[in-house]
Amino acid sequence: MALPMLPGNSTNRNLGRDKFHKSQHFDYSNGVPLMIGAEKPGIGGELLLGQRARPKYSLYSKGEGSDAPAWVAFDKQVLCFDAYFQENVPQSREEKYRVRKCKIYFYLEDDTMQVVEQELRNSGIPQGTLIRRHRIPLPPPKDDCFYNVHHFKINQEVSLYSRTFMITDCDSFTHNFLRKLGVRLKPSVSTPADPYTTQRQQMEENMNPLRPYERIDTLKQFLKNDSKVLRFSCYWDDTESMFGEPRELILHYFLADDTIEIYEVHYPNSGRDAVPKFLHRGRLPKHAPTPKHQPGEITNRTVLNVFGPIGQGGRYILDSLKTGAVEEEFYKDSDLTIGGIINVWGRRVLICDCDNFTKEYYRSKYGIEDFTPVSNKAPPPAKTSGQVPPYTGFGSEEDSLCSCQGLLPKPPQKDFRKLMEKDRQGLVSNVLRYVGKMLTDSPIDMDRVFIFSFYLSDDTIAVFEPPQRNSGILGGKFLERSRVKKPGQELFKSEMSEYFTAQDLYIGAKLHLNSQPFQLIDADEFTFSYMEQHAEEFPMSNAGTIISKIKSISEEQKKKVKQFFMMSDPGNTGFVPYESFRTLLADMGGQLSEHEIMTLGRTYSLREQPEMDVGLMLAVAQDQLKKKHFENFSDVVQAFTHEDRDRSGHLSSKEAQIICKSFRLPLSNDFLRALLKKFQDESEKIDYHAFLSGLNWRENPAPAVLPDVTLKFDVDWRGEPAGPAVKTINYLLLLEDVFGSTTTFENNPVGSSLAPQPKREI
Repeated sequence: MALPMLPGNSTNRNLGRDKFHKSQHFDYSNGVPLMIGAEKPGIGGELLLGQRARPKYSLYSKGEGSDAPAWVAFDKQVLCFDAYFQENVPQSREEKYRVRKCKIYFYLEDDTMQVVEQELRNSGIPQGTLIRRHRIPLPPPKDDCFYNVHHFKINQEVSLYSRTFMITDCDSFTHNFLRKLGVRLKPSVSTPADPYTTQRQQMEENMNPLRPYERIDTLKQFLKNDSKVLRFSCYWDDTESMFGEPRELILHYFLADDTIEIYEVHYPNSGRDAVPKFLHRGRLPKHAPTPKHQPGEITNRTVLNVFGPIGQGGRYILDSLKTGAVEEEFYKDSDLTIGGIINVWGRRVLICDCDNFTKEYYRSKYGIEDFTPVSNKAPPPAKTSGQVPPYTGFGSEEDSLCSCQGLLPKPPQKDFRKLMEKDRQGLVSNVLRYVGKMLTDSPIDMDRVFIFSFYLSDDTIAVFEPPQRNSGILGGKFLERSRVKKPGQELFKSEMSEYFTAQDLYIGAKLHLNSQPFQLIDADEFTFSYMEQHAEEFPMSNAGTIISKIKSISEEQKKKVKQFFMMSDPGNTGFVPYESFRTLLADMGGQLSEHEIMTLGRTYSLREQPEMDVGLMLAVAQDQLKKKHFENFSDVVQAFTHEDRDRSGHLSSKEAQIICKSFRLPLSNDFLRALLKKFQDESEKIDYHAFLSGLNWRENPAPAVLPDVTLKFDVDWRGEPAGPAVKTINYLLLLEDVFGSTTTFENNPVGSSLAPQPKREI
């Protein structure tokens, strides 16, 4: 018979239930979303077998307090409790147990705990963090729950992992926080004393003196003089001992602690072992070697009236007068002077010299000014020069000399530094070029023109003869690039021959190349500028030296010079032609060479460069390109366009010159540089469309030029019309530098009214 469907009579558990959902793995705890995992409930939120209901909030319902999560509301808020625990000490006579003090930290943001023990000096046990920070479960059988803030009360025991801690006190923040929660706090209790710690404290108190120790402060000296070292060069004469010899030493005195160390100077092939140190760092006694002392005889303090057992009940007194103390003198910085002798453990060492820092130290501290070094070396014997056999005639003289210096001949070494400094660098060639002619009576050879190129990197000379039309002489290379010997030297001799250098080449110099005399008559602009920039190496281009020669002339010649300038400048303009200026200086008894006259002319000149016709220069360039069959203009335009990143139609002069060089444009460097300068704007940019359009002889042919015009550009490598660039001389500036003032002219009615004009740029 079925039971009626009354409340309590049915066995169906689902009766009256309205939730049949499957529980999920995620839930909220303290307002923070968490993953529950294996602790999730069953169907409809019903607890499974063995599960307990867990509140969503640790202590309070959702309606109390703030809605912020705990890790935000209680961030950086920690409760601190003072506690201790007793630890048994078996098998020890001094102590049976030990009381260990510690602090318990409770972090409110996540209910984690940490136990830290204060470290004691010489305790002999591991101290510090006893329990790292984490959530600690309660003792069984409630080990599924964790400690919270209500489990910590004063004068109450707390069991953490089977170790019992007694809470004795808390800090002020913890006290106020617990009172706001409504927790009744008991009064704090005292921590029991540790017997062994009390015994150790009594022993230390008995060991302390009745009055404090005498303080010896060395920290101030260390902080003031750290890394400051005095360095002396010393000498030790060890010739009296067997196989002894003079020794050179280096002494280092450390100002930080008044210690000394000594190194020995080892030379190659000296036959001695390279010992790291001659004397290890330490304080050096003055009267060494000293007798041996008993242990405790030399101390910093003197102890008197010692009686009683040591440690317990013993007493002693420090003697401030240091009666009977043994004192030992050590070397100080004041004992180290140049010329003085110091005792290095029985060795007499002479101080010979010191470095600049040491000199400045003694000058500022002791007022010493005399630092004359002491000479300790005998003068070296004169070297006997070995006899070198004469030149054999095979190879160069350097090769023959190297074959005599060893069994295995080595190639002669070149001046690599000079090669790197004076070799071609970018657009600077470092080549001095001169124009010269033959000194001969032959009417055919008198008109021949030669170009002398002197290479500064290796002092070699190359001679080239430009071809001249209708001369009957085939031009080209006249002398291969090589070093040229000076004339009048014997061929087979032991000494090295002298070669022409850069100082031997100047305007007016006579050279003998392979028994053929030449004379230099002109040079290019780079040569003049280089010699003037390096006037200390080239006396012919030193304006100061030349003016000194003019100042040394007699008074009569000075009057002639002034009268000449007055007659050459009747209009009192302050300028005279260069030819008149050159004639005046050349007639001064041969004191000035042609190069020195040209240097003065360049220094005091008003140089006027005629403006070149761009059309004529383009016509000459097209003529040279046409002769060399250069037609690759389309690729040149593409290269210029590729380098023009901004598509502005302009490039710098250096970039344009590099592109022209990469396409091997058959134009000389100076002529190309002068041509690019004509297409520059104010910002020194090149309009490469106009430049390439002017060079394109296929699309824009220029009128034909006469052969004489092309030849003129070929001979003059500067791309400028032949002729002297210096035409007018400002003689007022010259007279001011030579005679001191232009107002001292004699018999010149307007001389006092002529004011020196500013020096013009070359």
